[in-house]
Amino acid sequence: MIAASILIVCHMVLVRYVLGDPTAWQTELVTYLLVGATLIGSPYVLMIGGHVSVDLLPHFLSERGRERQALASALAGILFCGILLWSGSVLWYDAWSDGWLSETVWAVPLWIPYAALPLGFGLMLLQYIADVAARATGYEDPS
Repeated sequence: MIAASILIVCHMVLVRYVLGDPTAWQTELVTYLLVGATLIGSPYVLMIGGHVSVDLLPHFLSERGRERQALASALAGILFCGILLWSGSVLWYDAWSDGWLSETVWAVPLWIPYAALPLGFGLMLLQYIADVAARATGYEDPS
């Protein structure tokens, strides 16, 4: 999705500034692709431990305290992703069942980009559950 976004932006620059023709769909598609890449790619980043974290508090905690803090964070992530999975699913369903279209010349059926919400947050929820299960079973590093 990111590579496609780069190519589309290059096409947009060529068409708009070199050829002098108007562009209608490029900006909207790039926005949808980058948001989709972020939402769908986030569970992988969580899995490999690649997210940005502040380790000041865990630095001063004991090993047991760090485990409790990590478990509390994962449980908060489960709650957060569960809420966003539900609301994203409702939004996607409304867009699909009511035939929502974007208010641009391109008029994209909005259920297509909105599908990234339940998909991304559903995968993130599963990754948080896997992290909690790994901690509960004593697996060394859930990442």
